Parts: sequence; structure tokens; C-alpha cells
Amino acid sequence: MSDAGYSVTRLDAIEEMNDGRCPWRPVRHHLGITSFGINSWTAHDAGDRIVNEHSEEEEGGEEELYLVLEGHARFELDGEALDAPAGTLVFVQQGVKRTAFAEEAGTTILVIGGVAGEAYQVFGWELWAPLNALYRSGDYAEAAEKGRAVIEAYPQYAGPLYNVACCESLAGRPADAVEHLRRAIELAPAFRDYARGDSDFDPIREDPAFAKLVSEP
Repeated sequence: MSDAGYSVTRLDAIEEMNDGRCPWRPVRHHLGITSFGINSWTAHDAGDRIVNEHSEEEEGGEEELYLVLEGHARFELDGEALDAPAGTLVFVQQGVKRTAFAEEAGTTILVIGGVAGEAYQVFGWELWAPLNALYRSGDYAEAAEKGRAVIEAYPQYAGPLYNVACCESLAGRPADAVEHLRRAIELAPAFRDYARGDSDFDPIREDPAFAKLVSEP
């Protein structure tokens, strides 16, 4: 944010990130936006998936508005195909299974999201996403190591703290896992409920410090 209270950039000036699924540009993080979520996805080739299939079914799931900025997209909403050329706005409520594919190379979709009726809370998922490949491959120790560098640089975000705790639990580091989970909960109390049912914490579920942390009101 400039001293004048505004920022100006171009999408192609924001570094593209990739978690091994769909490459995107972290618009919200780049501009320092804290009142709503906004990011963009661009397909390199025709036929590429732009929006990962998901439904936002969990508690706190977001409503999302998709704007096709460039190119031509094809959405699938609860199995129904929707043609979406440039300029199309697609609003999807929580619980609807959604995904989108590029009909043309270079198709770009801007996505804005938030939880209905709630103030937006920044979790910092964009910062953790590049480490998802390590997590999915089972390299939990390396994911935790790289994740600690992220949380040192951005201690204000609860999401990376929670994910580091998950990896430390799976890597056999119970004390570190509990400490990072504690810090995540301090920033975002909702993570206490997530941790209660998250299988990533099964290795430390009987640990007294973990049990006490997740049982607190």
C-alpha cells in the first residue's frame, strides 16, 4: 500500500505461484488486502483446469464470485456445464461443487470470496500452497522445515502455523506441533475445532498437551 492509501499493479506483474495443481497469482497477498479474498488463475493451454474442483461444504465455507477476465472458460457446477466467455460473472454459493476449464490458452479468471455474514479473516493459505506438494508426497519433515521459514516471515497468518503443526505431528515432533497449533488457535480460534477432527493430529492425539489444548473452550 502506498503512502497515498492506494496501490496499482498489473496481474502479469504479480509472480505466479503453483501448488502442483492450478497456477495462480496471489492478488490479495500482493496488495495487502485484508477485507476480502481475491486471487487470479490463468490457464497456460486450452483444456487446462483453472479452478480446482471443490464445494466449500465445510463450516465457514465461502461464497465465490468468478469473473472471466480473458479468454473463454467452461464451468461445471454440480455437474452442469456453463459456457463462460470473457466478461462472464459466475456467483457460486457454499455447497455447490465447482470447477472450470479453459477453452482457450491464456484464459484468466479472477476469484473473489468470503463467508456469508462474517467479517473476512486472512489465513495466509497462499503462502503455504507451494508446500502442498511436499505434504501430499509424505515429506512431512521437509514441509515443516520450509513452513517454519514461512511463519517466521509472516507470523500474522494462522494458516501456515496450523499446517506446520500438522506436518510436525506427522513427522513425530509433538512438542513443536502443539506449540505451533497453539499459536494458530490464538490467531484464529476456529482452528481448535479443526484440530479436534483432523487426522493429521492422530499421532499426537493422546499427548496430554495436545488433548488439553483442543479441549479448552
